[in-house]
Amino acid sequence: MAELARRLRSESRDTETILRAISAAAVESIPHAEYASITLVEGSSSITSPVLIGDLAAESDRLQAELQEGPCVTSALQADTIVIDDMLDDDRWPRFSNAAAELGIRSMLCFCLYVEGNNFGALNLHSTRPHAFDDESQSIGSLFAAHAAIAFSSVREKEQIRSALTNRDIIGQAKGMLMERYSLNADDAFQLLARLSQDSNTKLADVAAQVVQAGPGE
Repeated sequence: MAELARRLRSESRDTETILRAISAAAVESIPHAEYASITLVEGSSSITSPVLIGDLAAESDRLQAELQEGPCVTSALQADTIVIDDMLDDDRWPRFSNAAAELGIRSMLCFCLYVEGNNFGALNLHSTRPHAFDDESQSIGSLFAAHAAIAFSSVREKEQIRSALTNRDIIGQAKGMLMERYSLNADDAFQLLARLSQDSNTKLADVAAQVVQAGPGE
């Protein structure tokens, strides 16, 4: 686990990189995992899978997004660990279980990675064998998921800080341009941006970017 933590830190450049590292390391580290994916749920409705290891993982996540049900979604939304010993005997998500079994997925293990407001993430492991994920798999998987969650949270925090700094710079540029263009003070220029944002139902940073893109002559 110490080696895993070092490996994930070295791959913590951006969201896509860390998610790919987590998925690949999960297949290598957790006993009996053949395929892996990470499911992101935004606003309790938008389901995406930015990183997939293996075709069956892709098909599994596609099914859950299409059916709006399945262990990955439940694990993410309920911040819980989900185990499916055998798709043929599991009746919690009947439409998904039947379709997944037809694809050749017989067992799954899902861990919650993070919960932030209405946004959730889950790590999903797949096997073509029934009863693949025993107590050892679940124990190691829980430790793995804890390390992965810390690494993922760190990357998201860094990206949010970078985004906030970028937005602040763009808003500052837009304020300066409006001040010069209309002979406004800083407060009035910001209030103008805020009013444009509210009237157009557009994020303040996006309005500022439009002002900057339009240039001083517009």
